[in-house]
Amino acid sequence: MNPRRIVLSLVAGLASTLLLGACGSSNGTGTDNAAPAASDPAISTPVAPPPSTSASASATAGTGSDGGTTTTAVTAKAMNGLGNVVTDNNGMTLYRFDKDEPSPSKWTCKGACTMTWIPVVVQDSVQTSGVEKSLLGTVHRSGLKQLTLAGWPLYRYIGDTAAGQVNGQGKDGEWYAIAPSGQKSAATG
Repeated sequence: MNPRRIVLSLVAGLASTLLLGACGSSNGTGTDNAAPAASDPAISTPVAPPPSTSASASATAGTGSDGGTTTTAVTAKAMNGLGNVVTDNNGMTLYRFDKDEPSPSKWTCKGACTMTWIPVVVQDSVQTSGVEKSLLGTVHRSGLKQLTLAGWPLYRYIGDTAAGQVNGQGKDGEWYAIAPSGQKSAATG
């Protein structure tokens, strides 16, 4: 048999194995039973106050496994049927996951889960409007700082494609838009 064909067969087999393994855990919640690695302490720290210079972290909307999306502001906005919910600097609804823990802050959504539920990452300070700044904090996540509200790690939902959408509300009975108090939003009408 040709050595080139052997290598190609091995590469194809390895790629198939990896894809099948990834497909097995892509149900939307994608939580693994393993605890976060020791290098990812579940300690919430307060968000730093705004810098005295006019320079602020720019928002970059990136996605990826544990990569997150960066935000520079959170705002409370009234949403039809949900009351006030928290949005990021682009007006995208932020969510909390019932399997996460608020005290101390601990995230459980990882791997394939973060492709659907994108961790909200901050670099330095976060501006607020209608959200009590003292309720904000961060939890370490793969070398980044994931934003927390009342201890709950925050996420964006990939199914929300425009500002003001709440398509992730109640998803799998575990994901809810977060209210400015840190409580999960519930239908009001």
